[in-house]
Amino acid sequence: MIDTTPTERNAPVTVTTEAPSIFSTRESQVRSYSEQWPAVFDTAQGSWITDEGGRRYLDFFAGAGALNYGHNNPVLKSALVDYIMRDGITHGLDMSTVAKREFLEIFEKNILTPRGLDYKVQFPGPTGTNTVEAALKLARKVTGRESIINFTNAFHGMTLGALSVTGNSMKRAGAGIPLVHATPMPFDNYFGGATDDFQWMERVLDDSGSGMNRPAAVIVETVQGEGGVNVARVEWLKALAELCSSRGILLIVDDVQMGCGRTGPFFSFEVAGITPDIVTLSKSIGGYGMPMALTLFKPELDVWGSGEHNGTFRGNNPAFVTSAAAIDHYWSDDSFEKATLAKGERIHDSFIDLSTRFDGVSARGRGMVQGLVFADSEKAGKVASLAYENGLLAETSGPSDEVVKLLPPLTISEEDLLHGLDILADATAVVCS
Repeated sequence: MIDTTPTERNAPVTVTTEAPSIFSTRESQVRSYSEQWPAVFDTAQGSWITDEGGRRYLDFFAGAGALNYGHNNPVLKSALVDYIMRDGITHGLDMSTVAKREFLEIFEKNILTPRGLDYKVQFPGPTGTNTVEAALKLARKVTGRESIINFTNAFHGMTLGALSVTGNSMKRAGAGIPLVHATPMPFDNYFGGATDDFQWMERVLDDSGSGMNRPAAVIVETVQGEGGVNVARVEWLKALAELCSSRGILLIVDDVQMGCGRTGPFFSFEVAGITPDIVTLSKSIGGYGMPMALTLFKPELDVWGSGEHNGTFRGNNPAFVTSAAAIDHYWSDDSFEKATLAKGERIHDSFIDLSTRFDGVSARGRGMVQGLVFADSEKAGKVASLAYENGLLAETSGPSDEVVKLLPPLTISEEDLLHGLDILADATAVVCS
């Protein structure tokens, strides 16, 4: 039953209490977000999403980071509609198309060249886990080695190779078979500053008695989103890059969720001044929320044979169009990056204020991925649930779902950002008082 009584902007939202029967009777119970947010959504624009009863929700989830430029961004929508209306190519495999050429030219001009990056571009398939699989396969092919080093609390995808380098035990268990050829190491601050995080890793790599084979690659997120908004220090990232370089190990940075400006710069690793051997991108690289992924790698690593790694939907031309429009509009200079960092500071300041007001609450994040951390993990879920009841979508993350993670659209207005932070602050006050 859906209450469609109109409400004011700041009034509590009466939510859908029962999903229509077709969802519960026909769709698999593997679904999860619909259980957190049981409304049936219909339209969306900018930072707002509206359900079929006309209720509006401020979206601080943004498609798990796939909508950095907001819902139905008018700049991207115009480019997409024009392309469709002129019967532009939709499905192209890896054939050469005008849309792909324009994307590659704009990506080179606005992203690679200004940053001094010389990467070959592979279109591995439409999702984040596709690009991670391609990166792992390429690293093994280049080096002739099998093992991969990953990190505690990492998340890299749901296919078998990506799962093997993922930390979450529940997701790993879903594989149904042993996940091998990967060795987890402690992420930055895993020991709470009590132990040098690189002490164990350096020792086992250099000790012939450790029983550890020399790995093909290390895969890392500079900020672990699903793992609980764990932020690697710049010094740690620099040391990791140096460690890999000195030992002939390829460095893969997974920028699927943290790339495309989420932390401020286009690539999340820019702040550390490092150049990974391989970079994975997906989610917001498509601009409009359409499936698209890239695997970037140094030219000397391009050892693929023709068709050795492919996929039917690696040529999503409408996504090339919206991606090119997004990069051309938002990344022709550094103004978008500066605005993102300023909004991130506003969120962080709000979280620091909550941390000082309530015991057991802390904050961490970088740019516009910010986490409100609760020592009592149940409180995070209660805060997110209460926020939803009051018209805000925000998910939880971390091994115990102890973090309320914010991923607002980077294009959100100051007014909407403050409105959402007010909802979250009120929910925190109710739960923690």
